[in-house]
Order: sequence, then C-alpha cells, then structure tokens
Amino acid sequence: MSDSLPPRLPLDWIAASLRRERTRAGISLSELAKRAGIAKSTLSQLEAASGNPSVETLWALGVALGVPFSALVEPPAPSVRVIRAGQGPTVASEKAEFAATLLSASPPGARRDIYHLRAEPGAVRESEPHIPGTVEHLIVGAGRVKAGPVGEEVELEPGDYMTYRGDVAHSYEALTPGTTFVLVMQHM
Repeated sequence: MSDSLPPRLPLDWIAASLRRERTRAGISLSELAKRAGIAKSTLSQLEAASGNPSVETLWALGVALGVPFSALVEPPAPSVRVIRAGQGPTVASEKAEFAATLLSASPPGARRDIYHLRAEPGAVRESEPHIPGTVEHLIVGAGRVKAGPVGEEVELEPGDYMTYRGDVAHSYEALTPGTTFVLVMQHM
C-alpha cells in the first residue's frame, strides 16, 4: 500500500465552480463567506485559484450554496465525451454475471427520447441543430459509426459511448455494414 496522497484537484476547476455557483445563487463573496463560516479572504483566494482548500472548507461552501460537494470539485464537462467499451465506472453483481456501467445520470427535469438506429455505409446523415439545450447520447451496438458535432466527429466501435450537444449541426456516418446504435436525445 502506498503512503502517497492522491493528486490534488486543479485549483482552477474549484475556482470556476465556486464563482459559477455563487453567481447562480446571486450572493456576494462576503455573504457566502459568512454563510460558510470561513474568512472572506479565504474565499477570495479560492475564487482566484490560489490557496489550499480542505474538504471541510469545500463542504461548508457547498452547504452554504445549496449544492452537492461534487458540484465544486467535478472537472469541467467537455463538449464531447466518449466512454470506450470496457471503460467507465462499473459495478458488478455478486450473485450473477451482470455488470452496470453508468454512462450518464439524468439531470433533474430532463426529458429523453430513445432511438435504436440502423445504418449502412454510404451517405452521411447530416442533422440540423435540435431545440436549444438538446444533448445526444450514442451507444454503438454493432459495426462502426462516425458521429458528433461538425468538426468534432469521433469514430466509435461496439460498446463505445459518446455524448455531445444536439443543438448544433451534427452528423452520423456508418463505416461498416450492419451498423446499429442507440441514440438518446435529452431535452432540457
């Protein structure tokens, strides 16, 4: 067992999250510091991506902001996210040959449409932007597909997962015969 500590979270993630959540809550730096029971100078340093936040400080700030701890320490979400087959957070059953991999948790108030798609090589299926706030989730069942926002397309194989904004121009292209995939359209 190693005695070394895990790597620290980048301070700029925490700073951006604190500023975002404080702005969303509509409260001043002074008011948040007061509610969290920390010095205003400490909060100012954290929002400037300096200082050394402890779990306790971040927890107190999360409680004061009314957000989970994870909202302050999660990395910024990329515009395109891919989870390759066999990767991702997986939990296995103790009683059966069964494993669940979380690909995307549903945000509160989200609406989703789920499609099973079949595609063959040939023409690219170009899609105009959907309603604002649409996010697409794609899981390849068979074959290979190239998909995503224009200029950010990614090649995917069976079991691969990808998510991207659906409110921008995007496309799907089957690269092998018999390509199938599941498409979940999430409307916020």
